[in-house]
Amino acid sequence: MFQALAKASAALGPRAAGWVRTMASHQLLVAPPTALLKPLSIPTRLLLGPGPSSLPPRTMAAGGLQMIGHMHREMYQIMDEIKEGIQYVFQTRNPLTLAVSGSGHCALEAALINVLEPGDSFLVGVNGIWGQRAADIGERLGARVHPMTKDPGGHYTLQEVEEGLAQHKPVLLFLTHGESSSGVLQPLDGFGELCHRYKCLLLVDSVASLGGTPLYMDQQGIDILYSGSQKVLNAPPGTSLLSFNDTAKNKIYSRKTKPPSFYLDVKCLANFWGCDGQPRMYHHTTPVISLYSLREGLALLAEQGLENSWRQHREAAAYLHGRLQALGLRLFVKDPALRLPTVTTVAVPAGYDWRDIVSYLIDRFGIEITGGLGPSTGKVLRIGLMGCNATRENVDLVTEALREALQHCPKKKL
Repeated sequence: MFQALAKASAALGPRAAGWVRTMASHQLLVAPPTALLKPLSIPTRLLLGPGPSSLPPRTMAAGGLQMIGHMHREMYQIMDEIKEGIQYVFQTRNPLTLAVSGSGHCALEAALINVLEPGDSFLVGVNGIWGQRAADIGERLGARVHPMTKDPGGHYTLQEVEEGLAQHKPVLLFLTHGESSSGVLQPLDGFGELCHRYKCLLLVDSVASLGGTPLYMDQQGIDILYSGSQKVLNAPPGTSLLSFNDTAKNKIYSRKTKPPSFYLDVKCLANFWGCDGQPRMYHHTTPVISLYSLREGLALLAEQGLENSWRQHREAAAYLHGRLQALGLRLFVKDPALRLPTVTTVAVPAGYDWRDIVSYLIDRFGIEITGGLGPSTGKVLRIGLMGCNATRENVDLVTEALREALQHCPKKKL
């Protein structure tokens, strides 16, 4: 082959011949990895943790479809259908609604990068890891961050938030609707109206709650809402959902400084997603196959209907709670009205190491549950029932596995 290349290079001239000599003059230092010369092997798992969730057949099939160009008109049609799906699941008419090429963290960062400017006052509900992350990003952006910190399992009342609004006069309040690290469902009614009285925008994280419990972006006065693909939507991780109302849009479009990220600049993303009425311009190469799957996840939820999905998750969670309590386990969130239907937290039973229980379930049964995260680490076990996984059959499987784990895992004498 190299002789043929040498002959061809001679015909092309000395510059091309130099290229060939350069290519042939170095030996490869790194051999092909042995692991990559073997077929890919994936274990069979039932994902009953806080996410990602298992994929239904239709979403898996979408992931196997052939690639098309990210700027083909057919891809723009898919993107438009995704926007309509997001508007449905968010219950919003916001034109500035799109998907972000990145996980829920990316949508959170996109919201904060575009809304906050250096020196802005930012009020953050920190009752778990997602509030911690929001505060961290706000600090990196130069905002004046004011955390309202609560222990895992806590939630916020209108009175507590109003005190923070009056004291700190923030331009933005962050609340987590479904705090998956602690299993808390934050009430949202009245918070949008309260924020607006203080000329503050309301940003809500609905990654773990969307599709599993009632959420009404427009009617609840939420200015900015984001979620992820890998929970109730049963799509692969790596894309996220984001929407801004006109008030939030005006804050972004009247910035004194450019957002510190080009990739997450909402003005550019709005154009690329056809949200600004202008001809679409190239911004970045979207994850085309992942968008196929996101489209199908939204389609499945639209076909089921939001209210039916909310009912499914409420009933599955109630059945799970009863089965767990029958095992003598204690639910971490005491008030049933504040329990997140999609992610149930169980206090780690006395005398057990949570890691032993988690390992037993995945090693013996191929079932994933997880321990706590951030402030809840070591305090809870987390069990997720999301989308197609939210069934009585899965509850029976995981609770029977837990029963056996409690019998066989080592228990320290107290």
